[in-house]
Amino acid sequence: MRGWWTFPPKHGYLALEGGNETAQGGLHAVDAEASLTAATTPDSRIKVAIIGGGCASMATAWELTGPEHGGRYHVTVYQEGWRLGGKGASGRGENGRIEEHGLHIWLGFYDNAFRMMRACHAELEAKGLGHLYGDFRDAWTAENDVALCSASEAGGFQRWQVHMPPRAGYPGDPLAPDAVFSLQYYMAGAFDLLRALVLDTTVDGQGLITRFDAPHAAGPANPAELAARIAELARMGLFASAALMAEVLGVLATLVRSVSPATAGLLMSAVDALAVPLRQWIEDRFLADHRLRFLWEIADLTLATLTGFLRYGIMFDPRGLDAIDDYECREWMRLNGASLRSLQSPFLRGLYDLSMGYEDGDPAKPRLSAGQGLRGTLRTFFGYRGAFMWRMRAGMGDVVFAPLYTALKERGVDFRFFHRLADIELDTAGTHAARLRFDVQAQIAGGGEYQPLIDVQGRPCWPSVPDYKQLERGDALLAEGRKFESHWDRRREGEAVLEVGRDFDMVVLGVGVGAVPHCANGIVSRDPRWQAMCRDVKTVASQAFQVWLNKDLESLGWPGNNAVNPAYITGAFAKPFDTWCDMAHVVPEESWKRPPATSVYFCAVLRDPAQPPAEGDMTYQPARDAEVRANAESFLEGPVRAIWPGAYDAAGQFRWDVLKADESGGPEPEGRARFATQYWRANVNPSDRYVIHTPGSWRSRISPLDRTYDNLTIAGDWTDSGFHSGCVEGAVMSGLLAAHAISGAPDLKDIIAYDHP
Repeated sequence: MRGWWTFPPKHGYLALEGGNETAQGGLHAVDAEASLTAATTPDSRIKVAIIGGGCASMATAWELTGPEHGGRYHVTVYQEGWRLGGKGASGRGENGRIEEHGLHIWLGFYDNAFRMMRACHAELEAKGLGHLYGDFRDAWTAENDVALCSASEAGGFQRWQVHMPPRAGYPGDPLAPDAVFSLQYYMAGAFDLLRALVLDTTVDGQGLITRFDAPHAAGPANPAELAARIAELARMGLFASAALMAEVLGVLATLVRSVSPATAGLLMSAVDALAVPLRQWIEDRFLADHRLRFLWEIADLTLATLTGFLRYGIMFDPRGLDAIDDYECREWMRLNGASLRSLQSPFLRGLYDLSMGYEDGDPAKPRLSAGQGLRGTLRTFFGYRGAFMWRMRAGMGDVVFAPLYTALKERGVDFRFFHRLADIELDTAGTHAARLRFDVQAQIAGGGEYQPLIDVQGRPCWPSVPDYKQLERGDALLAEGRKFESHWDRRREGEAVLEVGRDFDMVVLGVGVGAVPHCANGIVSRDPRWQAMCRDVKTVASQAFQVWLNKDLESLGWPGNNAVNPAYITGAFAKPFDTWCDMAHVVPEESWKRPPATSVYFCAVLRDPAQPPAEGDMTYQPARDAEVRANAESFLEGPVRAIWPGAYDAAGQFRWDVLKADESGGPEPEGRARFATQYWRANVNPSDRYVIHTPGSWRSRISPLDRTYDNLTIAGDWTDSGFHSGCVEGAVMSGLLAAHAISGAPDLKDIIAYDHP
């Protein structure tokens, strides 16, 4: 559709000018100059109803209430239950314990998300509220150490660890002039990174080389001469020494930076000259049982990627990586020469684990599209600033959603907790949202506004349970066991119906895509595109547990809690909990009388049952929670032995007394029953399920800029946002697009990497 985004006069106030659609890298965009103009009096306020309180919704609210709009938009956020955060919600339990949906680490390329949070902290400081949450540099700490822990041919597990080189600045800083997110930029960085891995990678504590004195500048600048130099090095037997290997990688980096359509053939020839002898050398010397084989598997995958970029013409394809998004990631790598061994490497398994890329939550069904798999990998490794990863000081709710809530309240945003969207009703012509129906889960005592935050260690935090004293019939609701965040608990205290033109003008649907069929049936039932979106954009359930330990991990046998061996974020471990992290740094934020030595988080996918639960089946959530508990207990008794041998007695049994019980005052459970004092959860609610990116699913994602409904947009990591991944950055980018659809701001060019290849 081209032209103006207009509202029918009977219910609307706005017209979107200059909304000419353009294609950018395969994405649908609206001209950055597009803006909304008021058709009523200049002081009229546009009422925006935002449904859901996750990262995308908060980003939309943040942008619409910015000072540049002069108070033009009045935003109300409608949230089921008592807390914001969506999949990123966290709460404080006994002893002020931080209880999360899973392990949350921010990656160093989260430019848009960090920019929002930095602005939030600055605004709170300017309003005299900076003491509540501190400086953003105190809220996140740099993390450059990563580990993969995978099965070894000799039995047990082998630890593969790497220190990623820190970079200047912070995420959200203005981009350097040469930081153009092009495939040439990324691939040149790939060879530079491989050289860094040669320096810094260790396997079970042993490095690859102790000296690195090869020059980085890789020969002449003429592409033909560069290609000839690579061929010469290949003939010389370039892998006879690390220095020669470094030289050829430098040559390739230079050649990639200068490649053009006219010289792509030279680069392809150079890569072919390199790839054949390299792969043979890897097969002969490293892909059997050599302790350094993981490094060479990465080299193999890098070459396969570059070969594919050239063979498929992706470097110069206007669709960018969407051109290969119908392929499964491993399938595409194999087509371009990657060895079968490399395709099973800990690095690639770590990619699937990180993205939870297992259809139906089944580890036997890895499914990740090639385009998004590579897009995520490229951004992760070559787009980070400051640090490779950033740990939050405390829970996601405390570090992200509490300051955003406080700042948005200061801006005048209203929050309506305990409001679950039941349906969006369209007008008879099907052009706009005419009515919003909510189930009111609880009424606020005295008709006031629910105050959601509690004080823990002097900081505002979200509790793990609601404050029933603020609710009408609070004691009765508690006695009835109301589960306000459970999809299957449909009990309510009333209904609220919002009418367009009276209660709202614009709607932003920011719930998880798994919840869309349940809360927007009025649209899904009549719109084939929304039906395809709900069908094809897949989600998986996840499982998580946390333990608090009386011993630090070093004393239990894992070298990961001192200056020499940092507390690694570890992936590619054993199923069913393949990703875990030592979170000792959050313990001081909790309220223990006798603090534990550390806290450790585990998470992974959770397999779906053969048949989905029936609507209203209130036994489903408790049953899945019990399943996760059983999985966690068995995991501690089994695979954890490989990483924490000191947690087992002489008979090989897990020592349950290493778990720190809560300080509730009762007798401490013994044996396996002690696990009952820890924390675990099954993320099976439709809105809690993790969004994955399967091959071809990009076609069914709808952009927040879509104009099918003239007063409705969507926001979430499940939309066509420019970064199609279940992560904070993808969600924030979607929220920024939703704000642009309503207000024309921010400019699309200011959304970092929206035009990503």
